[in-house]
Amino acid sequence: MYRATLVSLTCNVVLVLVKSTALFLVNSLAIAMDLGISIVGLAVSIILYYSIRLSIQPADHVHNYGYGKVENVCEGMEGVVLIGIALAMSSQALVGMLHPNPIRLPWVGFGSSMVNVLLNFGGAYYIFKMAAKSGSPAIYAEGLHFKLEGYISGMIAAAFVITMALGAHGSDALADYIDPLAALLVSVCVIIPSCKLAKSSFFKLLDATIEEDSQMEVLKQLNKHIDKYCEFRDLKTRTAGRKKFIEFKIIVPEDISFKKGHEIVSALENDIRANIHFCEVTIKLHPCDKDCEFSRREERCPYLR
Repeated sequence: MYRATLVSLTCNVVLVLVKSTALFLVNSLAIAMDLGISIVGLAVSIILYYSIRLSIQPADHVHNYGYGKVENVCEGMEGVVLIGIALAMSSQALVGMLHPNPIRLPWVGFGSSMVNVLLNFGGAYYIFKMAAKSGSPAIYAEGLHFKLEGYISGMIAAAFVITMALGAHGSDALADYIDPLAALLVSVCVIIPSCKLAKSSFFKLLDATIEEDSQMEVLKQLNKHIDKYCEFRDLKTRTAGRKKFIEFKIIVPEDISFKKGHEIVSALENDIRANIHFCEVTIKLHPCDKDCEFSRREERCPYLR
C-alpha cells in the first residue's frame, strides 16, 4: 500500500508539472480542467498516504474495531471533490462555448496530453496490482482515478487533433469551439464515475455487507463443517476499509462439552480466515432447544460424537 501511494504521489507531481506548463503555453480550457483533476489527485495522494498509515494501526480503547473506515472516508472525499471540480469546469466550458478563445500551439497540447495518457495508464496498472494484493478500497479508488484521467487525457489529445485538422483546412472559427466542447465532455465523464465512487463509499460507511463472493465463501465453509453443528443463525457481515467483520451463531447440542464446542468454533474461524483475507470472525455458541425430530423421538443426537 505504501508503494502504491508513493507511485501515486510521484505520478501526480509529474502530471501537475506537465499540465501546468502546457496550460501556460496553450491556454486551453480542457487542459485547465485536466490540471484541476490532477491537483485534486495530488492532494488526495498526500491524504491517502497518511490515511493508510492510520488505517493499519491496531484497534485500541477508542476505536475497538480499528481505523479501517478512514480508507472509505478518503475514497468518498475524492469522489465529492471531483464532482465539485466537474460542476465548476462545466460552467466555464459553457461560457467558453459562448465566447470561444483561440488555442495557441495545439501541437504542444497534443504532445503533453499523450505524455499524460502514458503516465496515467502506467500508474493505474501498477496501483491496481497493489490494490489487488492489499484489498484496500482507497488504493483501488486511486487506481480508478488514474484510469479515468488516462481516458480524459486521451479525449483531450483527440480534441487537439481535431483542432489542428480544422485549422489546416481554414476553419479556425469552428476550431475554437472544440476546446470548450472537450472540456464539457470531460466534465460529464468525471461526474458520472465520481458520483458512483462517492455513493459507494457512503454506503460502506453505513456498515455495508461484505461482497457477494466473500458471503458465498462463508456459506461454503459453514457447509464444510455442517456435520459438527445443528444449524447456524443470525449471519451478519460488515466492512471497514479493507477489513471484513463476520459474525454468526451456531447451535450445538446442549450436552456437548466445552472443549468440543471450542474445537468446532476454532476450526470454523480458521477456515474462514484462510479463505477470506483481512477478516475477523466472531462465532457464538448456543445450546439447542431440543425441539428437533431426534429429541421428540428420544433418540441420541447425531451431533454428539
